[in-house]
Amino acid sequence: MPNNEQIIAIGDIHGCAVSNEALLKKLDKDYGSVPTYVFLGDYTDRGPESKKVVEDLIVFNSNHECVFLKGNHDQMLLDAYENGKWDLWLSNGGSTTLENYDSEPGHFNMPEEHYNFFKNTVLYWQTERYFFVHGGISPDLTVQENLESDYERNQFLWQRDHVYTRKNRWEKTVVFGHTPVKEPIVEENMIGIDTGCVFKSRGFGVLTAVVLPEMKFIQQESIDF
Repeated sequence: MPNNEQIIAIGDIHGCAVSNEALLKKLDKDYGSVPTYVFLGDYTDRGPESKKVVEDLIVFNSNHECVFLKGNHDQMLLDAYENGKWDLWLSNGGSTTLENYDSEPGHFNMPEEHYNFFKNTVLYWQTERYFFVHGGISPDLTVQENLESDYERNQFLWQRDHVYTRKNRWEKTVVFGHTPVKEPIVEENMIGIDTGCVFKSRGFGVLTAVVLPEMKFIQQESIDF
């Protein structure tokens, strides 16, 4: 990818379909189909309309260039659906998603198109300047060293060490979600944009996108609750 190509990364949606629709309308109006849109994962759970979020993203993908990363919630959904591992997912908000699909544990009525959406999510995506991942990568290793370690790759969906140290050895800027923050994190080699859209009652409640390389933040207050 050329260095001057535009990318828009979008943080954790968590079933907030109305907020997501509003943000995508803003982005589409201002940027259209020119950028690559990178969604950082966690599309479902906890929010009121997980199924509609997936429907809307499938439609958006049909006329925009999109990359859909896998979040820890997306992996838990797949683990439940494919392998019957329900407990972890249900204890992390999966019951709201099941309700949206008129389903229950053991009987998840997910359309094939939606299953393919989740199955095709990717662990990370990178360009010369940026590395996009849901949770994060170890700050004690370079990006390449993280990629070469089976153990570290297994942590990509859940990693938070970088958020608390804010120091790293990365050779490019890592853009991530997963950890809710009141304001986007902008530190050396790191941009965090999970501003807790689904956690409005806890003082968060914003869905954030960042336009790169301009480093322009575009936000939508939660309007789902």
